[in-house]
Amino acid sequence: MLNRLTSNLITFILSIMKKCILCAVCLVFAAYLPLGAQSTHDLRESINQIISSKNALTGVAIAGHDGKDTLSLNGNLQFPMQSVFKFHIALAMMAEIDKGNFSPEQKVRIKKDDLLPGLYSPLRDKHPEGANLTIAELSKYAVALSDNVASDALLRLLGGPLRVECFFADNGFADISIKINEEEMQSNWDLQFKNWTTPMASNQILRAFFENTDHLLSQASHEFIWRIMGETITGRNRIRGKLPHSTDVAHKTGWSGTHKTSGITAAVNNIGIVFLPDDSHFYISVFVTDSKEDFQTNEQIIADIAKAAWDYFTQSE
Repeated sequence: MLNRLTSNLITFILSIMKKCILCAVCLVFAAYLPLGAQSTHDLRESINQIISSKNALTGVAIAGHDGKDTLSLNGNLQFPMQSVFKFHIALAMMAEIDKGNFSPEQKVRIKKDDLLPGLYSPLRDKHPEGANLTIAELSKYAVALSDNVASDALLRLLGGPLRVECFFADNGFADISIKINEEEMQSNWDLQFKNWTTPMASNQILRAFFENTDHLLSQASHEFIWRIMGETITGRNRIRGKLPHSTDVAHKTGWSGTHKTSGITAAVNNIGIVFLPDDSHFYISVFVTDSKEDFQTNEQIIADIAKAAWDYFTQSE
């Protein structure tokens, strides 16, 4: 009898020990799981909560530094780019510089007639009589300050919008339509929809030209484009709106204004790279279209989505 009790006790103790060891192994294994193995369900739910109550169509693409498709909502729908396309124009110009067709210090004459009063232009405000500016200066105006006169000047040098579209198509990038310049786009509300892309395509461009593994840009051009992207002053209440103040963000914005009759906003956009405290980063592209919300709400949609992504990546470190 005593031997039987002792045997049962030993069996019971061994069973408990095995369960404890198994639990410990599972905990240790879970602690070392890579980010990609974690579910994005909570992040997707957070974003759905942000956009579900808004009278707008929102497209989102978010990817970790490893380039995997972490999450997308309406990621393959076409959205009007508005000034987001200035990033694409600058990339095409950098590639032409790398080919020797232009120089960053090449001077370009901006005539007074080029300073159209209906276009947003800090360049015009600073040089109301026109000026001789370098291609590097025009590129910074176009990207960091979202200057319409500067971007149209770059397009003239490149040979027009279709040359920019062809640059990306020739390099294997799809879902990018660039048909008109800023002067045309701002003259007719309906024309803006000729320049479109998708959130997924935007993230693909961000990753390809940031990682530069295919040597799409020279080192000098790569450093220049990402420096001016990091100096962007527009859209402070969008991607970077709710992130810690010291966060580095390299990004480009776009905005259509609101149609005077319908009250519809066709585009409040922001694409970029957010740099995390652990020196990694994530890519994010958010496009808001067909919106009956006010401007502040449209910007807040983007800020809230970016903050949700920030929380996901920082809490998963």
